[in-house]
Amino acid sequence: MTDETARALGEMWQDDYPWAFLTKLTELENRMGGHPGEERAAELVVEAFERAGARNAHTEAFDMNCWTRGSAELAVTDPVERSFETIALPYSLAGDVQGELVDVGHGMPEEIDAVDVAGKIAVASTTTPDGSRFIHRMEKFGHAAAAGAEAFIFHNHVPGQLPPTGSLTFGDEAALPAVGVSKETGAWLTEYAETGATARLVVDATTEPGTSHNAVAEFGPETDEEVVVVAHLDGHDIAEGALDNGCGITTVVAAAHVLAKMDLDTRVRVVGVGCEEIGLLGAQALVESLDTERTKAVVNVDGAGRFRDMLAYMHGSETMRSVIETVSDEANQPISIQEGVHPFSDHWPFLKAGVPALQLHSEADVSAPGLRGRGWGHTHADTRDKVDDRNLREHAMLAALLIREVASRGEIPRPEPDGIVENLREQEYEEGMRAAGIWPDGWN
Repeated sequence: MTDETARALGEMWQDDYPWAFLTKLTELENRMGGHPGEERAAELVVEAFERAGARNAHTEAFDMNCWTRGSAELAVTDPVERSFETIALPYSLAGDVQGELVDVGHGMPEEIDAVDVAGKIAVASTTTPDGSRFIHRMEKFGHAAAAGAEAFIFHNHVPGQLPPTGSLTFGDEAALPAVGVSKETGAWLTEYAETGATARLVVDATTEPGTSHNAVAEFGPETDEEVVVVAHLDGHDIAEGALDNGCGITTVVAAAHVLAKMDLDTRVRVVGVGCEEIGLLGAQALVESLDTERTKAVVNVDGAGRFRDMLAYMHGSETMRSVIETVSDEANQPISIQEGVHPFSDHWPFLKAGVPALQLHSEADVSAPGLRGRGWGHTHADTRDKVDDRNLREHAMLAALLIREVASRGEIPRPEPDGIVENLREQEYEEGMRAAGIWPDGWN
């Protein structure tokens, strides 16, 4: 480690810039993909990269489908009349639906298949039973829609954590209206469903052609090959998006200040990507703009900086396991490892293009209030007061060391589609990805 790198790491212990950046980011109104707050967020990221001394810092626009939230109303109409707080899920179709409530439990395919949802309003929990495979929101929605449901209600499974949000598709208008409600509302709805109660759901929302932006810059030598670092800068419009993914993009912005003082073996392209929350659209646009044959690896910072200890997904790459273990040992810092591939963050378009991937997340104390399940993310409570700025600084240092280590490696074996497919099947992702319409074309 050079003296300059050591000084940069030491300075990060006391640097108040990460907190100042997160503050500016969370003060913005509506960082939803394609909206003015997201564009301003991209400009803030460019300013931060320039401050760190990056080359060629700029924004890159791309076309997308911009979903705009209107109002949403939910009321039981028979045998009683009462209203409940609700919010539409991104890419929900606008509509006015009246029908019988039907409880589909956790929204497992077999649970949906076991009841008649045709022409009815399906009610599903955000959680998945212990011991079963993970069922994503999009899969639950996709199965319910395919079974003929007229509308979909997604209720939180954690007390006091408000109505959840989350996109129904990867960037296109959904097939029917869908909303989120709290666990407390969900308890009433499932009870009413047992009696054959009826409800009315009204959603006002629009999906129109729009524009989003990625914020791009470069560090290190001008090599043909490069390491790409991404973190999404967008957030759901119902909250500040401090944890998801304000912490992640702040970690990258802070890491940039350290990278600028490191001796890097390969060019590092750092990118704040837009539209992750509504379908990984910014990452997909970035992949389409790059020569991925010259992309040595991608480091996706989604979830880092939220909690005390770092968690790293190696996405099937044994080289990434070695990278993680090397940095953990040398920095004397714990970094937990997850081996399996998953498709639900910005590394996924790169993996599909044959680029090795490392994802940096963090481990929560699941016994703490508000941290079970998804935690405060995707609710109105995802606010700056949940963040500890020490985690931002420490994860920025670890991220910089991990990025440098990736850049220092020779040829990193590229993932083959057959290997990714096998990994996804081992984790029982295929059925859900097909139901959600995100299984790649041409993959067996």
